[in-house]
Amino acid sequence: MTVQTARTEAVQEIISRPSRSVSYPKSESTSQPLPLSEFFGENVFTMAKMEKELPKPVYAEFKKQMEGGRTMTKQVADAIAHAVRVWAMNKGATHFTHWFQPQTDSTAEKHDSFLTIAYNTTSSGLEIKAIDAFSGSQLLQGEPDASSFPNGGMRATFEARGYTVWDTSSPMFVQEGPHGTKVLYIPTVFISYNGEALDEKTILLRSTEAISSAATRMLHLLGKSDVKRVFTTLGTEQEFFLVDRGLYALRPDLKICGRTMLGVVPPKHQQMEDHYFGRIPSRVLSTISEVELELWKLGVPVKTRHNEVAPAQFEMAPIFEEATIAVDHNLLTMDALHRVAHRHKLKVLFHEKPFKGVNGSGKHCNWSLCTDKGENLLDPTATPENNYQFLLFLVATLQGVYKFSGVLRAGISSASNEHRLGANEAPPGIISAFLGAQLSEVLDSIEQGRDYRPPAQHKVQTVKLGGTVLDLKIASLPAIARDLTDRNRTSPFAFTGNKFEFRAVGAKQSPSFPVSLLNAAVADGLVQVCDALEKKKGSKQVPSKEDILSVVKDFIVATKNIRFEGNGYSEEWVKEAEKRGLLNIRSAPVAFAQLLTPENKKMLTRTGVFTEDELESRYHVLIEKYTKDLLIEANTLKYMVQTNVLPAVFKYRRDLADGVTALEALKESAPEKKVLRTLSEWIEKTLTALDSLDTLVKQVNDLKEPEQQVEKASEFTQIFDKIRYIVDQMEHYVEDSIWPYPKYYELLFAA
Repeated sequence: MTVQTARTEAVQEIISRPSRSVSYPKSESTSQPLPLSEFFGENVFTMAKMEKELPKPVYAEFKKQMEGGRTMTKQVADAIAHAVRVWAMNKGATHFTHWFQPQTDSTAEKHDSFLTIAYNTTSSGLEIKAIDAFSGSQLLQGEPDASSFPNGGMRATFEARGYTVWDTSSPMFVQEGPHGTKVLYIPTVFISYNGEALDEKTILLRSTEAISSAATRMLHLLGKSDVKRVFTTLGTEQEFFLVDRGLYALRPDLKICGRTMLGVVPPKHQQMEDHYFGRIPSRVLSTISEVELELWKLGVPVKTRHNEVAPAQFEMAPIFEEATIAVDHNLLTMDALHRVAHRHKLKVLFHEKPFKGVNGSGKHCNWSLCTDKGENLLDPTATPENNYQFLLFLVATLQGVYKFSGVLRAGISSASNEHRLGANEAPPGIISAFLGAQLSEVLDSIEQGRDYRPPAQHKVQTVKLGGTVLDLKIASLPAIARDLTDRNRTSPFAFTGNKFEFRAVGAKQSPSFPVSLLNAAVADGLVQVCDALEKKKGSKQVPSKEDILSVVKDFIVATKNIRFEGNGYSEEWVKEAEKRGLLNIRSAPVAFAQLLTPENKKMLTRTGVFTEDELESRYHVLIEKYTKDLLIEANTLKYMVQTNVLPAVFKYRRDLADGVTALEALKESAPEKKVLRTLSEWIEKTLTALDSLDTLVKQVNDLKEPEQQVEKASEFTQIFDKIRYIVDQMEHYVEDSIWPYPKYYELLFAA
């Protein structure tokens, strides 16, 4: 079968494909669909289930261990292991796995069965007996190969030992396995033989400890000594594309690189703005509904689903949770989308820019702080001008973002997110913070030492839910509550009601790394504000209102440059940001280097999020991955053009040449000659560009130092763009039936 025939058959198969049906959980008594609350988390070994299954003393000991009160004993570990094995096997589990997050933006797992062999010595020899068992030591610790995952040089090939260690803060759960069986998943961290972090989860846990310590110190200064812990909360809006799997299978670039290296945008794509929030295509809705069903059983509080801006682009979003759990749940969401889409003959694309010319995908991280008493520390309430606690946490956040914007830029950088950042649908590479008109006025009034004046749009008599009421002038419609702040989709770090939305994170990234860096930066900002407040209050038991406002004013002045209320896409902002001295980092390798600047390195090690060795390792992992990503793209592009595009163009050119010869023999004019000449010119340009690509690949591979390789690899983008432009011009000319790869209009409109 030729590629062209396969492309035609894939399109025809879409039309005749039967739909997939999945049974929704139903009540045994009424046969009606169950309310979500009745099966939510049924596949999770929650604390409530653990309390039910464990002896009370064992459960009490475990809770103390979770709170940092003591080390887990073998007796407690064995008891929990036995209880979770019985629970999991009752649900059909045959295997368990230590589930961890290596530095690959995905998860890793190795499955072991519960099967154990017992040997008895008899007069006739050894007697073998099969039993099911799961020990406390198996629960607590596993041993994957630490040299085969990205480690930045911390592990040599012959130094293979590493450990996965149970993360007791994240609940265990079961997921579907093959043939109706299930697998018990144990969330873990992943460390080297010497104890260094080789994963994303370890640094996230450290960063939450750092911010909790700094935030509780602040609250204790304000007289709230009953607060023992502060949690980072997170809600991750996940954007993605869904395309037909048959067409996807015919695109080597999508399969290998996650994005199209070639392709012409169709006449209609997103310019009519009719896809956003439009009716979800039936096959997509069926897929997402099944994903939701699996996630609800896993305790993932997925809340929202909708069409995104580009055709074939969608979004799912959860209710916010504690950040460490939210990250696990985001990775489970991505995994569920991948698996369920496969069942529906679809392919999910998480690449930040899979299709040139239409919007890319992000992962908007809605971030806030919450005490163990349930108080949101970034809730401005109805009168933020008088909420001094909120103002202190606000300026501390701005201080961290301003002082360590380079660190945050490094956290969102990758070869794939480079295609999105700064484009006309994504936040720019310049880190800035948006507060909205009302909070900006609050800070300005404090800075200028004057009374607060509500902005004009907020001068409404009635206040409701902390916002204002809009009069729609339509009698049949109720008054609606308006938030204190508008939304700014051009800002990479925007305040949205009672949280910040970190919009610049890439869709396929694990949220762990960028959120860990944000936590570390804000923790440092909190420490600076605490130091200033302690100095200001002197011997007083708690700081006075004047003390607080004085400190807040100092940090308002210090962080003013990071605040921007306008259009982050505009050229004017680029010029203004330069005047303010803000970083405008345009490439990932330059961003990665921010991790190792003296000031940033001190902060990341001072907060305890990284050791110096781990930070050096992380930098090398990032630059090596960047280089490898571009080399893979280069070789994929070369393969596609040489083995399919050029042969198709050659064939079409021969057909044209035969036609020209026949017409000239009949003494007819041959306008095909013009097309023939044009194709020949494009072919020559393509071959020249491919030679340049070959040369650059060789130059990168010949370099020995990763820093030299990544600098040279940055030149690939220009050659990619040149080859793509030429090939896309040929796609406009060549007969559709001859073109070897599924086109954009097929990929974007086939779901």
